[in-house]
Amino acid sequence: MPYHTQDKKKVMKSKAKAKPKKKVVIKKGKKMGMSQNQKDKLKEHAKHHSTKHMSIMKKMMKGGTSFRVAHNAAKKMVGK
Repeated sequence: MPYHTQDKKKVMKSKAKAKPKKKVVIKKGKKMGMSQNQKDKLKEHAKHHSTKHMSIMKKMMKGGTSFRVAHNAAKKMVGK
């Protein structure tokens, strides 16, 4: 008689419940910097937006956020 006598369905359910849900973590410690292309795009973008809007975007993009996400967040915080 094999020593694996547990029901496979019960084992599968218990393993599925045991896994914790993953959380989205935003890393704040490392600054990734920006590529030259991103810098050029921000310079062109600055003609149409306030300095406060641009400073928020620069901070976010240095942290690794994309241009579009940083722009939408800056619009919500400051406006144009």
